[in-house]
Amino acid sequence: MTPSEIAPIPAPRRRPRAAANGMLARVLLAFLATAGLFYVNIMPALVDGLVAGLDFTKRDAGLVGSLNVYGAAVGAFAVVLVVKKLMWRKSAYALMLTLLLLDSLSMMITSPVLLMAMRFLHGVIGGALVGIGFSVIARTVDPDKTFGMLLLVQFGLGGVGVMYLPRLVPEYGTSVLFLSLIAFTLVTLLMLPFLDDYPVEPAPKATAGRIDKGPLALTLAALFLFQAANMGLYAYILPLAEAAGLGTEFTSRTLGQAAWVGILGSGLVVLFSTRFGRTLPLLLAIGLTAAGTWGLHLSAQEWVFWLANVGIGVTWAFVIPYLLGMAAAFDRHGQMAALGGFASKMGLASGPMAAALLVGEGNYGLLINLAVVALILCIAVMLPPARLLDRH
Repeated sequence: MTPSEIAPIPAPRRRPRAAANGMLARVLLAFLATAGLFYVNIMPALVDGLVAGLDFTKRDAGLVGSLNVYGAAVGAFAVVLVVKKLMWRKSAYALMLTLLLLDSLSMMITSPVLLMAMRFLHGVIGGALVGIGFSVIARTVDPDKTFGMLLLVQFGLGGVGVMYLPRLVPEYGTSVLFLSLIAFTLVTLLMLPFLDDYPVEPAPKATAGRIDKGPLALTLAALFLFQAANMGLYAYILPLAEAAGLGTEFTSRTLGQAAWVGILGSGLVVLFSTRFGRTLPLLLAIGLTAAGTWGLHLSAQEWVFWLANVGIGVTWAFVIPYLLGMAAAFDRHGQMAALGGFASKMGLASGPMAAALLVGEGNYGLLINLAVVALILCIAVMLPPARLLDRH
């Protein structure tokens, strides 16, 4: 047999992958950056489900959710230190498999203290995964658009969760809450192979190491305040509505609708990115969030409760992509984006923690007022870095 008669060995086919900066890749990255923290998007259902399904006190149920997010903050901060050196895809596989194990174990726990410990550990792993996701997003072109897609995925699927899970807990128990988290992680695992490699790009020597620490710190503070203000109320929105005399079915439907309508906010970010700058859009959106939050004082009127929640849903999904995009704008390695994720999670955890300590048997008026104050402070600290980035 001559060499010419020998059939060439075909080269192994490379798995098809989504274009690095295409819309499909932005969707896949949104799932990656959500998988470790999806419980935040169903936080009202989680808190209410632990009270209804396991007879936890409102304080204990709030602390379970809060410690889950505090753990995520720890994991996100740890990733900031090593994200440039990580093989992000292999790390994501390992972290998601661990999340599946911890969510499965959580279904078997009925003790508040043990569940707090388990969810804190789950948070550490999930926070590390989200930090990796944020760092990869920062390596894309126009990360603001990808962060907008992130909020679109979170609000869309979170809306399904808060609409249906509270109704399923009485029939199927709290296991249904953790099964929803397991399902989301499994779907994300199937998506991971189709993402591009997103290597770390070396920074030009002239700009290497240059980070405006003052504006960055203000951006992180704005993220913390905005998330704390919103999540502190969101975690207790079901009992707040109940105290106002609203039915569970109406409240769950309203929250689901608010999340779905909130998709408009993230969609606007994907559509416009920074075409109109950051300062004016953020000023208007955070101001509207404060107005909607104050409107919750009038929750006894169904139309006010509905309008306030829908308005906050839109502005929440609009503001966070811009603030995360601002953090990502300070470097292209992804470290500052991961640090932005840490600040965001600290806010998401601190809001429910403060609420759990202050709410008592129903001090919701105080929670609303504190949230409004935090949002006004958010505007004050957001303006300088937003103006700086707009000038550049």
